[in-house]
Amino acid sequence: MLQALRTKLHGWPSIVILGVCVFAISFFGIESYFMSNTETFVAKVGKHEISQQDFQNRLNQLRQQMSEQQGDRFDPTYLDKPETKQRVLDSMIDQQLLIQNAETLGMRVSDQAIRDFIMGIPGVQVDGKFNASMYRAWLAGQGKSPGQFEGEVRSEMNIAQVPDSIAATTLITDADIDGYLNISMQRRDLRYFNVPRPALTDTHVDDAEVDAYYKAHQADFMNPEQVSLKYVEINGDELKTDEQPSDEDLRKRYDQEKQRFVMPEQRLVSHILVNVPKNASPEQQKAALAKAEQLAGEAKPDNFAKLAEQSSDDLGSKRTGGDLGWLEKGVANAAFDDALFAMQKGQVSKPVLSDEGYHILYLRDVRSGQAKPFEEVRDQLAKEATSGAHERKYNEFAGKLTDSVYQNPSSLEPASQALGLPIKSSELFSRQGGQGIAANPKVVQAAFADDVLAQGNNSGLVEISPNHAVVIRVDKHVPAAARPLAEVAADVRQKILDERIANEAKAKADALVARLQKGEDITAVAASVGAALQTAADVTRNQNQLPPSLLDSAFKLPHPEAGKSSFAAVPEDGGAYAVVTVDKVQGADLSQLTPEIRSALRQQMAQAYGQLATQEYIGLLKAKTEIKIAKDRM
Repeated sequence: MLQALRTKLHGWPSIVILGVCVFAISFFGIESYFMSNTETFVAKVGKHEISQQDFQNRLNQLRQQMSEQQGDRFDPTYLDKPETKQRVLDSMIDQQLLIQNAETLGMRVSDQAIRDFIMGIPGVQVDGKFNASMYRAWLAGQGKSPGQFEGEVRSEMNIAQVPDSIAATTLITDADIDGYLNISMQRRDLRYFNVPRPALTDTHVDDAEVDAYYKAHQADFMNPEQVSLKYVEINGDELKTDEQPSDEDLRKRYDQEKQRFVMPEQRLVSHILVNVPKNASPEQQKAALAKAEQLAGEAKPDNFAKLAEQSSDDLGSKRTGGDLGWLEKGVANAAFDDALFAMQKGQVSKPVLSDEGYHILYLRDVRSGQAKPFEEVRDQLAKEATSGAHERKYNEFAGKLTDSVYQNPSSLEPASQALGLPIKSSELFSRQGGQGIAANPKVVQAAFADDVLAQGNNSGLVEISPNHAVVIRVDKHVPAAARPLAEVAADVRQKILDERIANEAKAKADALVARLQKGEDITAVAASVGAALQTAADVTRNQNQLPPSLLDSAFKLPHPEAGKSSFAAVPEDGGAYAVVTVDKVQGADLSQLTPEIRSALRQQMAQAYGQLATQEYIGLLKAKTEIKIAKDRM
């Protein structure tokens, strides 16, 4: 057959067919090969891709936040769950939809808004004013540069533009506030009494009852599942290091990192802002420039503050004569910075254009950067060097330990021998934790994980605290088991008696409620069982003086008809019961609310309704935006 094909496909026809085949393979085969390797997004919102790196960064940020907030209660496996990852991705998609919509609507975050936000952070202020040194120290504490932080602020403000606009247009009427208050602060007049615990007439429990109850409720009489551990521990503070920095080493480090200890040049500046409207027409831009040039011509050092108070469009600084405080490079936008740091002390600038409009700058003073002397920072450098040595040693050991347990997942011996670290043991403990390292929730979580408990592998590196971690493996496993009947027979017999009492108490309380529903007087009904009748008027939902179970039942009862009451039997702790009646229901006492409280409530309700409206709006945006999700890359 092959020979026949060779014979027929001879000459120019074979060339044409071969060319078509080559084209098809090249175009469809290679094209599809490259296309399949270029798509790396986790989600695609319109034309914007949410990359795997972006997604992982968000998970890492969330992990750090939760760890800081929850401490030892934080469960690191929570963020590995598919449903958690989906919620995080959904949030990122929602934010991207809001950003794209803000761009479509022509909304933007001005540099002035970012400056106002940063200057309003309490942690960067001294005596209520922005302080550049405090700002720099605050950023250093968070490990961020000015540009990085300002980018984060811009991004967050950009995301918030549409929700803030929706919330700002949410109308909360007085009737809405009154309706909410009349439900949340509803008042009820109650009467109630505790039903005396009945005395059992039948206290006999035979062995057959005990056996039947034990078998039916065996889960109530279990010894919990327990494990004990073998583990290798690394504590950075206990690791010995040979690094003891000399003065020569410290001076060398000081020279290399001297910039850290230099106060950058700062400039004390005031400004007058002439606002240029968004999407301004050429005529509006010319008018703004003309006004700015006129003000620049009039502005002098001795009248600048007064002129700023009268003419500046920057509401945040005009009250203080345009004062922006001490600024260093990187705080303002590039055009502002370039103009400011090219000026001489006492000089008033020509108009400088930025996103907000035109600025007229007045440089009031200059503070040159100075380095702290070596003697002043020596102790800091020594501490950093020692700490760094411990951290490097810890990281070295942690890396080697991780590699060793990965290569030998069924034993801790190789890691112990290679690193010279002892294998330690723990006592038995349950899923509720125990003593020593078993008191750490992360260790407990790892100990009962399937990979460690069921498959018998070493755990990964479990961080107990910074520079302190363990690798564990299960030494003993004691499965959950029912306690022998002989051991718990007395407890079973008591539970049977308690249930009998509870059943009799319920029957008695139900009978008393039935009498009340037939019209008997509650005072007489309470007296008939020797109970004291209690009265509580104007009770609200958050009344602390009443038992929670009684309060909950009272507010679930329907509004009584005119001249009548509503009744309920209320179960309480220990199998006891109470009987409660609702005689009257009233709305909130609105006369007790000050205008300030109503105003605060109006804002809270507007925010809540705004959030609901924003979610509905996001739903509409999703409906008209193409969204692709690659679950296999999450």
